[in-house]
Amino acid sequence: MKPLQLAAIAVLAATSLAVQAQGAGPTDPQIAAIVVTANQVDIDAGKLAEARSHNKDVREFGKMMVTDHTGVNKAAVALVTKLHVKPEDNPTAESLKKGGEENIAHLKTLKGHAFDTAYIDHEVTYHEAVIDAIDKTLIPSAQNAELKALLVKVRPAFVAHLDRAKELQAKLGKM
Repeated sequence: MKPLQLAAIAVLAATSLAVQAQGAGPTDPQIAAIVVTANQVDIDAGKLAEARSHNKDVREFGKMMVTDHTGVNKAAVALVTKLHVKPEDNPTAESLKKGGEENIAHLKTLKGHAFDTAYIDHEVTYHEAVIDAIDKTLIPSAQNAELKALLVKVRPAFVAHLDRAKELQAKLGKM
């Protein structure tokens, strides 16, 4: 497993551990910041994959990440605007942002098959960690029913992304 994959897992696992240790999870404004940041990280990586990959399937996956995660962010921003909730920066959101920047910097050093496999490997790990955080931290911690409903609603898309990333990972491993 690559260091950046481990970093993504560590950030989201730390969120879950902090919740267990404190007995309380992130607040709704903190959840809003985490959701928007996590989606933006995937949007940025997806844009890079669209631009850099020479593999049609990887480019299409990157495009799907941009489209789907942009949609989730629009829904999240609309909801927090409606609820008059201001996303609150927090260590998890900051770590996600830093990890996303490090991933992009690493991917920019790669080309061809090495780029494709690194991008898809990261997407598998990232989506596994995000789904874990959604299930164990974000949904249980959300106090507002509409915020909780949005998290529940978008979860299947994250699972579908993970499944598609795993398919691509297997396909790239055979090349």
